[in-house]
Amino acid sequence: MRLDRDSLLNHIRDEEQILSMRKLLDKLEIVLNKHIVESTDFFDPYQRRLAKSILNRFVQISYRELGGIDEAERKVIQIYPEYLQEDTIELPINSLEIKGSISTLSHRDFLGGILNLGINREKVGDILIHEDSAQVVVKKEVFGYILTNLTKIGRQKVSVREIAMDKLKLGLLEYEDISTTVSSLRLDALISSTWNLSRKASQGLIESKRVKVNWEPIMRVSKEIAEGDIVSVKGYGRFILNSVKGISRRGRIKIGLRLLK
Repeated sequence: MRLDRDSLLNHIRDEEQILSMRKLLDKLEIVLNKHIVESTDFFDPYQRRLAKSILNRFVQISYRELGGIDEAERKVIQIYPEYLQEDTIELPINSLEIKGSISTLSHRDFLGGILNLGINREKVGDILIHEDSAQVVVKKEVFGYILTNLTKIGRQKVSVREIAMDKLKLGLLEYEDISTTVSSLRLDALISSTWNLSRKASQGLIESKRVKVNWEPIMRVSKEIAEGDIVSVKGYGRFILNSVKGISRRGRIKIGLRLLK
């Protein structure tokens, strides 16, 4: 079977994701033709939504999302013939624990240390930071290399060992809660309020493709943001619209933002 890639991708408007979805179709075609198991690299939630919009068209296959923990942000999609039993299929991911003098290290430091080994970002899942360790989920094909070669994060010497997947736990989330008011729940208004930018500056960020909402690139400045939505701005960070608290005496909307560090 040869898949009609153009037909399967014609509903995707995000040109930056076309290549990722073409790779997904390559995996799908192998499963359909060779009846073997394939897995993608790590996808964010937006990429997984796009992937599932394709995979759900095929009754001959099944798939599962794997990130080490249910709450994982980044997960791989494992695709297999529908007649296979899920519990008989080998996992395509492994988990590591990093220890050492790491109390001053951030998520960016851990990720940078791994990528400096020459590992592609797509091979690395969530990095779960705890008080005395960090747990990392990675694709199986890079696991051994990281285990052997990761000896430093920044200037800090570290030790790395394999841990069982059931030992993974949610990492500590560093954030700052902010209460403020906005004229509306438009995307540009929230960005302006969060980082004290002019409305024109926030609109420029959106129009220059530097803003994502729930991991999806957004270029519409007037997009309405709802409670629970995650907004990320390249070069600034990301925040969650944590709560909408009502209307102030001056007619502005009272909101709670959670600025993620």
